[in-house]
Amino acid sequence: MGEAAFLGKLNEAQRRAAEHGAGGPLLIIAGAGSGKTNTLAHRVAFLIASGADPRRILLMTFSRRAASEMTGRVRRICAEALGAKGGILTDALTWAGTFHSIGARLLREHAPLIGLDPDFTIHDREDSADLLNMARHDLGFSKTEKRFPTKSTCLAIYSRAVNAEAPLDEVLGRHFPWCAGWSEELRKLFTAYVEAKQAQNVLDYDDLLLYWARMAEEPSLAAELGERFDHVLVDEYQDTNRLQASILLGLKPDGRGLTVVGDDAQSIYAFRAADVRNILDFPQKFSPPAEIVTLERNYRSTQPILAAANAVISQAKERFTKTLWTDRASALWPALVVVRDESDQANYIVEQVLEARESGAPLKSQAVLFRAAHHSGPLEIELTRRNIPFVKFGGLKFLDSAHVKDMLALLRFARNPRDRVAGFRLVKILPGVGPSTAARALDAIGAASDPLAALAAFPAPAKTGEDWPAFAAALRDIAGGAGWPAEVARARAWYEPHLERLHEDFATRQIDLVQLEQIAATFPSRERFLTEMTLDPPDATSGEAGVPLLDEDYLILSTIHSAKGQEWKSVFVLNVVDGCIPSDLATGTSAEIEEERRLLYVAMTRARDQLHLIVPQRFFTHGQHARGDRHVYAARSRFIPDDLAGLFDQIAWPRVAPEPAASGPRPQTRIDISARMRGMWR
Repeated sequence: MGEAAFLGKLNEAQRRAAEHGAGGPLLIIAGAGSGKTNTLAHRVAFLIASGADPRRILLMTFSRRAASEMTGRVRRICAEALGAKGGILTDALTWAGTFHSIGARLLREHAPLIGLDPDFTIHDREDSADLLNMARHDLGFSKTEKRFPTKSTCLAIYSRAVNAEAPLDEVLGRHFPWCAGWSEELRKLFTAYVEAKQAQNVLDYDDLLLYWARMAEEPSLAAELGERFDHVLVDEYQDTNRLQASILLGLKPDGRGLTVVGDDAQSIYAFRAADVRNILDFPQKFSPPAEIVTLERNYRSTQPILAAANAVISQAKERFTKTLWTDRASALWPALVVVRDESDQANYIVEQVLEARESGAPLKSQAVLFRAAHHSGPLEIELTRRNIPFVKFGGLKFLDSAHVKDMLALLRFARNPRDRVAGFRLVKILPGVGPSTAARALDAIGAASDPLAALAAFPAPAKTGEDWPAFAAALRDIAGGAGWPAEVARARAWYEPHLERLHEDFATRQIDLVQLEQIAATFPSRERFLTEMTLDPPDATSGEAGVPLLDEDYLILSTIHSAKGQEWKSVFVLNVVDGCIPSDLATGTSAEIEEERRLLYVAMTRARDQLHLIVPQRFFTHGQHARGDRHVYAARSRFIPDDLAGLFDQIAWPRVAPEPAASGPRPQTRIDISARMRGMWR
């Protein structure tokens, strides 16, 4: 089969990108759903079919899975174009992988030239954090008078500074302001950490890029590396950090043989040090500038969805101009749904999801997307109530998170002080209390006629100080008449200081507690609340990304970040209001606001047939105003101004009528079954 035949399946822009010559640099701006992976695979196959040595082609992706998928596609295309010879040639495409895996191979090969022992070992993130913690302890920073950042936070600071090639003070000021007071100590810590790695002949994840970048700065090594590869191709270039960009420019300073593929409109990983400037500035890094090929035909969404998404991203201050289009016409417009509050939002989604399922759309063909993991809390509760299975990607499931479990344990223990599991969890929260002390305290409670009094009288360790009587007082208040749902507020007041002591990301977790209190207020009693929260606990965390073992179908819940690259028949986007999209934590700079706009764009372009943007009018806020916790009214996201609203089907969804209250308690006949139950096991 000739070249023209195997390229004939591509559209005009895709083919122009695939057939680009081996001379100057090429930037492929690939819009959402435009066949980016297929185009890049055809380009690699075209190079091989045109005589390029596959052993001298470097193909870099952002995951092993993506690299494997890409080489598999190249193999199929080459086999189609060249027959058996194509398979043999593709087998020689051995330099395909992630930046980090390629870096590790090159570092081992050149180790003697750069002062490394070729037998170095590579630490994963957990190993790196442990080694850094040893240095932290040796320097005495684990016993400072004020709370020193944890090992995971220290590693995150170190990694951000390395990958962004940014000064430590800048990283602290912009991304870790609560650690800014430890600047000098962190410098000492990172110096000791680097010395420990070198002494132990280990590299961490970031070193694989850092050493490679330093090699690319040495003229002789850079020339050797650059001459080794005739073609360098990089996928998802909008997600590269400054270190990765400097590696590419070191390998191919004139851009010859360099191809990068990406979409500036989908650059949403600044929190991982990705820099959208890499792709925006790429053409001008070379003289003459890189050629740009734009892929605008979308093979995923309907035209009404694309029209709305195009309008949202067209407001961006700086971007590569493109207008996505498709031949998928539809009379169904994307919906802009106004609901009263988060409870109505959850009910709307459940109703629409079940209606679509009855019409033949499986649950797994539908997805609910959100800016932050805690936004899905009320929806998760409603899905659990309705027995609708779901899997969540990005952040723990709401009821699986440790701090939510702690709060539920506190409410359970106040109700039943003989609940040993809840008590053990709670007592160990207190400073200075270990497992043995916790066990003795619970033994004392279990033997007492007044468990809460016994708890208050228990001789707690000296290190616990006033925290023990404060714990006992909180339990008395919750158990003795604070009233529902005021009991939850009392529980939160006791727990939040411990939350801040135990977790570096306490501010994010604090939002979950506020949301839990808001959810609790929708139940008539503590007993009903705890029962509903406990009956159907989630089976797996989102980190495991597991699917329900007992259900063949399930709804997808995902953060927008975790949804990138995915698509579904129907997509619901939660909380399309200012404060959520854009997040009120990401509006400090123009660059942050622009990334928030791109997040909404990414969410919208995940939908194939139906898109629902949901706008709750009222939210419960916490702790950011002098007036404390309160309901506030929300405004529709600034990214959908009035002049764009006409691109949506605007819906005002009514609140579901509440269930009628019970008329009163029914008379009961007392039957003691507990003795019979105990007798079963004798």
